[in-house]
Amino acid sequence: MADNDTATREQLYETISSLHGGYWQYRFVDHAYLYNLYFPPARFFDQLTRQIRELVLSYPVAQSVLAEMMGKIIDQPAEYIVVGNGASELIKIVSGHLAKTLIVPVPSFNEYTNAAPAERVVEFHLDPSSFQLDVDKFAEEAIRCGADVAVVVSPNNPTSLLVPKADLIRLLVKLAKHGCILIVDESFVDFTEDPEQLSLESEIQRYPNLVIFKSMSKAYGICGLRIGYMLTVNKTFAERVRQGVSIWNLNGLAEAFLRSAPEYREEFKISCAKVRSDRDLLFKELCTIEGLLPYKPDANYIFCRLPDHSATGPDITRQLFVEHNIYIKHCHGKTMADSDRYLRIASRTPEENRALVEALGQVVATRKHQSLAPPT
Repeated sequence: MADNDTATREQLYETISSLHGGYWQYRFVDHAYLYNLYFPPARFFDQLTRQIRELVLSYPVAQSVLAEMMGKIIDQPAEYIVVGNGASELIKIVSGHLAKTLIVPVPSFNEYTNAAPAERVVEFHLDPSSFQLDVDKFAEEAIRCGADVAVVVSPNNPTSLLVPKADLIRLLVKLAKHGCILIVDESFVDFTEDPEQLSLESEIQRYPNLVIFKSMSKAYGICGLRIGYMLTVNKTFAERVRQGVSIWNLNGLAEAFLRSAPEYREEFKISCAKVRSDRDLLFKELCTIEGLLPYKPDANYIFCRLPDHSATGPDITRQLFVEHNIYIKHCHGKTMADSDRYLRIASRTPEENRALVEALGQVVATRKHQSLAPPT
């Protein structure tokens, strides 16, 4: 690659890495953002196109109707539901305004801590040998610090590791005795092997201190529509969150999706199964890269530790983009030891995944070859 081309690519990398979206304009392969490539089906877009004039010109519906529509999708009563402009809107309300002391295992999705005043956040560090959550120790720390809200993302982001359902129920019981709400973020649960059994949604009636958050952007592949929801039988907590959303917090395009989504249940299940199949193959292929340690994933992305001989995560991310037009997520800046040694790689199509593995193998090996070169 010519020097001027490399410089241009470097500048573009700096631009991309400062953004939070709009990637479609730049024509690179996005292994950073975490969404379902196989949903919604084409007929949804055809339907949306036919309705576009009315959707743009009309006011959308408000919260009560949104909750009814969401209830039809997830088979839950509307009074248990608050619909957000993405889960991020709901996180902002809870972390930023309602929680007095919030405890979060780290590394995790940064928005829970970013949205809260620093003095109200307690970070519980996961064991770096496995990144598994010890729910008993987590409960002890939550009780010790007087947390009124605890958060568990399962499967976790960036580790892609699920917390067993039995562990979460044990945690719920422990925290309930101390008046602590447990938010379980299930944004990636549809990519697990048995989502209906692993989700806590079926347990919602039994635990008044259980609150489930879910971003629909990931599993439903609708990042640009910005839809998320909160589910709880805790009417007091639900009402406090409901009061924090604006009267028209979702637009007409998002409303149109919620209206039509029940028609696509079977396509949705098939799409998630396809994502799981592609992810499992990607995991096997990543295991062939010498020295790379991929963690067996439960979600649609794979958490990897780089070998000691390779460059850092930020350097490898940059090199993949500049030389191969592939963008991944490094974990430098996450709250964990050696954060610059970890990558998070989203699964895409089998062809794109193979190209990623080939390119990553070359980049990871570069530093090793350089270190073995004889001195000149």
